[in-house]
Order: sequence, then structure tokens, then C-alpha cells
Amino acid sequence: MALQELFTTDIGLLSLFTIGFILAMAVFIGRFVKNSIRKDEQANS
Repeated sequence: MALQELFTTDIGLLSLFTIGFILAMAVFIGRFVKNSIRKDEQANS
């Protein structure tokens, strides 16, 4: 019942979109920080 509500109702789809957006943002920020640290370490070597 809960999964049906998640995928069929407006609020369920909005919740699914929000969860996906937060996960994508976390991946982007994580990669950005990782690359920034790597560039900073190379500049200071």
C-alpha cells in the first residue's frame, strides 16, 4: 500500500523527486569537494 501511494499520488511523486534530488546533490557536492582537495594537494606539493 505504501509503495503504491509513493508512485501514484502527487505527494508521493514529489517526495520521490525530493529524495532523488537530495541524493544527486550529495553526489555532486562530494565529487566537488574531492576534486578541490586533490587540486589543493597538487598545488601545495
